[in-house]
Amino acid sequence: MPQTEYRIEDLAHHSGATVRTIRAYQDRGLLPRPERRGRANVYGEAHLARLRQIAGLLDRGYTLASIKELLEAWDAGRGLGGVLGLVAEVDGPWTDEETGRITREALIETFGGTADETAVEEAVELGVLVPVPDVPGEFLVPSPQELAVAAELHAAGVPLSAISGHLRELRVQVEHIAARFLDLTSEHVFHQFFGHPPSDEEALEAASLVRRLRPLAQQTLDAELARAMRLLATRHLRDYLHTAVPDAPEAALPAPGPAKPLPAPGEAREAVLLPARTVAAVRELVGAEHVPAFVAAAAEREVQARTMDRLTTRARPTPGTTAPDPSRPGDHPPAGP
Repeated sequence: MPQTEYRIEDLAHHSGATVRTIRAYQDRGLLPRPERRGRANVYGEAHLARLRQIAGLLDRGYTLASIKELLEAWDAGRGLGGVLGLVAEVDGPWTDEETGRITREALIETFGGTADETAVEEAVELGVLVPVPDVPGEFLVPSPQELAVAAELHAAGVPLSAISGHLRELRVQVEHIAARFLDLTSEHVFHQFFGHPPSDEEALEAASLVRRLRPLAQQTLDAELARAMRLLATRHLRDYLHTAVPDAPEAALPAPGPAKPLPAPGEAREAVLLPARTVAAVRELVGAEHVPAFVAAAAEREVQARTMDRLTTRARPTPGTTAPDPSRPGDHPPAGP
């Protein structure tokens, strides 16, 4: 069967590349030189296949320099199957969430029924919404969950501009976390594949590692976010109670009297209002489970101290008098309180 032959214009038409691009690929060694027939250059199916391979690798983020190394490895007898499998694994979805669609009317209804073109433009800029080509008023939604979170926040009273600003800030922080995770795995896991075009076996091994490690970043982030939210939410609530709940008036201390032991288990107890700030300080000091015992012990100690002060005051002689001497007849402390 005769092989199809192309002039450079025909090759450009079938491959989607421009004539200028084809010549640039030839100059860089990415594309074999055409066959010369008289005054014409003739290209074949191999040239078309090579152009499609280059386009596919460019779409996956490879540079022309790295593509040249891969193609040279392929020309030297090492297949690209494993490498392309690795590329497909890395380029694959990093979430099980499926893309959705929404019309402008449904979008307005979802966010309270009031159109906000500025908010829509910001959502498009952030990639939360993607206009559908040739379908006016309809959007792709890469993450329906993210859009649903925005709708819930807005329904709770958060302005759309604040939600957009929060997302911008969050993306910077999350991209930093993702970069650190990639640095970690590159240094300790994938370093063995760097510095040379990988063989099919190495590429398949790397693809398997990507599949294993893919969920780890998400799982770690979920666990740490839950821990941080629990910790910070508790602090926020405590700070709110400090400022929003007025201190309860301190209970009047009873008149000094004999010290009483702490209530025994099962003994009747009485609730006493204490300032919220005081309770929080005790909780911070000894832990929530020890607050009642600490407060009771502190109160008992204060009662004992006041009782001792009263007894000491009674025993102290009044200025200008002589302290009674129990050893002398008739010298006895006065009776009564």
